[in-house]
Amino acid sequence: MSVDTTSAAPGGTPGDPGTDPGAEVESVVAIFRRVLESTEVAPDSDFFLLGGDSLIATRVLSAIARGHGVELTFDDFVLAPTPQGLADRIAAAR
Repeated sequence: MSVDTTSAAPGGTPGDPGTDPGAEVESVVAIFRRVLESTEVAPDSDFFLLGGDSLIATRVLSAIARGHGVELTFDDFVLAPTPQGLADRIAAAR
């Protein structure tokens, strides 16, 4: 599955899923799948239980910053290590 990052969602910027919570979750799921090289990722999948570590987590945080324009901290990541949890933090940071 590929994600079109060239068009903007309504009210967003290119690559930004806008304010649709479902799109934000799917975007973070896609990031997890890419960095973990696994298709076994669901919105409630725990990054660390899937084999992720702190170094790979920095890649997720970087991708979130680029794709969503939101800078989350490593503490944010540890407290919400699922795509759904991170999407909620992205929405709260906007």
